[in-house]
Amino acid sequence: MTEAEFSAWSMKIGLSVLIVFIGFIIWDLGKKSGASKFGMAVLFFVLGLGVMGFLLKEVLVNLVLN
Repeated sequence: MTEAEFSAWSMKIGLSVLIVFIGFIIWDLGKKSGASKFGMAVLFFVLGLGVMGFLLKEVLVNLVLN
């Protein structure tokens, strides 16, 4: 395995773990604040937009460069 392959796999795995951890943080924030189901949905939508923006940027960069 070359260094480039290792870096690519590490980045994919690391970002996946980070995104799952961010989801857990959002869920825990809603739970501790006593948010209703609607409030929890709003939290996931609004705070999840940041993650979706990052993922969309990665997809667009890969489409433009390839």
